[in-house]
Amino acid sequence: MSYVEQAPAHGADSHEPSYETAVRSNRLGLWLFFVSEIFLFGGMLASLFYLWRGERPELDQTLALVFTTVLLISSVSMARAEAAIARGDRRNFSLGLIATFIFGLIFLLGVVFFEWGIIYKMGILASEEHHLAPGDGAFGAIFFLMTGMHALHVLSGLIFIALIWINGRRGAYSAERHWGVEAIAIYWHYVDLVWIFFYPALYLIGTPVALGG
Repeated sequence: MSYVEQAPAHGADSHEPSYETAVRSNRLGLWLFFVSEIFLFGGMLASLFYLWRGERPELDQTLALVFTTVLLISSVSMARAEAAIARGDRRNFSLGLIATFIFGLIFLLGVVFFEWGIIYKMGILASEEHHLAPGDGAFGAIFFLMTGMHALHVLSGLIFIALIWINGRRGAYSAERHWGVEAIAIYWHYVDLVWIFFYPALYLIGTPVALGG
């Protein structure tokens, strides 16, 4: 259970901030963290457009669209989970978190196994085509940097979702006190928003060229 869920509701202990004050402080800290993340992800986008010369490898557009759609759907289920706990609906809160976790996991595994070509390198699926590698020029390096960093954020989000779900099962959140749920919901929407910028930059912008053998 997080600190703010245990804080006194009305500042009963003069040495402890009220729940509302703690939430405001935590919310500010979270948004300052997001501002710092803008420099990280923005720097990657700037590097992509600076280093490559308007050509991008011909990537699998169908898979990219499917995985992007799955990630966007996960934002819907997360929003429904947050709305459910805000009205004290623990069942739909739990179901929403489970759905978000599953969608997020599908996206993560899709990027790691398909976009990075691991499923082909392991021989699970056969392919005659050459798949993008980190050593395939500036685009290959920045592609793996961007997708890898985003995948790391998705993974951390999944871990937090699992912890929030466990805490929820233990009755840590209520309609009046659910900062932990709000925090992971904001984080998850932020990670999805980053991908909305990454997706067109990596898959749609530029002239597609065939990958070499």
